[in-house]
Amino acid sequence: MSTTNTTLEGRTAVVTGAGAGLGRAEALALAGLGANVVVNDVGPAADDVVAEIKALGAGAVAVTGDVGDWSMGERLVAAAVETFGGLDVVVNNAGVLRDRMLFNLSESDWDDVLRVHLKGHAGLSRAAAVHWRAASKASGAPVYGRVVNTSSEAFLFGAPGQPNYSAAKAGITALTLATAQGMSRYGVRANAICPRARTAMTADSFGEGVDAPGGLDIMAPERVATLVAHLASPAADGINGQVFVVYGDMVALLAPPTVEHKFTAADGTFTPEELDAQLTPYFTGRDPYRNYAAYSVAALDTTGTQQTPTG
Repeated sequence: MSTTNTTLEGRTAVVTGAGAGLGRAEALALAGLGANVVVNDVGPAADDVVAEIKALGAGAVAVTGDVGDWSMGERLVAAAVETFGGLDVVVNNAGVLRDRMLFNLSESDWDDVLRVHLKGHAGLSRAAAVHWRAASKASGAPVYGRVVNTSSEAFLFGAPGQPNYSAAKAGITALTLATAQGMSRYGVRANAICPRARTAMTADSFGEGVDAPGGLDIMAPERVATLVAHLASPAADGINGQVFVVYGDMVALLAPPTVEHKFTAADGTFTPEELDAQLTPYFTGRDPYRNYAAYSVAALDTTGTQQTPTG
């Protein structure tokens, strides 16, 4: 049995895109641990989730609007402070899809996805950082702050039909690391998840649900929400600047990028001929899956083992 503190009693969280799917599951999981929740979405579904949270005995308020609007971050932080007296947890989840191959990608396809995903994450993270930094300076001590960002495996293996989405998720991962580095002195912990969950947004990718032991769909968003709630809790104080792949019965911690091989110029400066002599033999006959893209992550199954990718 764990001896660490996983309760969120007395804490307040903001969850974006929480009207349905993964965001809803995350909001309910946080409320289940005792947190008050500011529920954000673009439409009235946020009110339904507020009602579900209140039925659990936690506090909740809906704030509707587009996280791609920079001012929305400030509105969400203000709602947390004004309604519940503070802010402790931010879960950036809201997103949209505009899947296209690169040669079919329009400017609006690019802008919509980057605006909602990356700008949406940045706007709320920035507003929360302002709040937490001010609170830390006022008290002269670290505060309690948790940020859980939603990245994706798409950035790890370069989803060919999602150049906009992949780029946004890579940016979110970098934003998470910068948040972790820049805000840790104030008591804030920031981590990213790469989830697989069966929601309306992923219905075309994952299809129908499949019952697993216990009757819960193996791709149920509730499985992801359990990790999010843990990362939001006091028990996760030692987890910062990490990226997790999570779905089914698996949570996989990713290692930072590593140097595979170093090429060094013999006389201090490469010539074109020397680069050719060193690089060309190294890449000749190389496994096409052994490139910068993390195909080993794409091949993870729900037992945590790795399979050889196909196609």
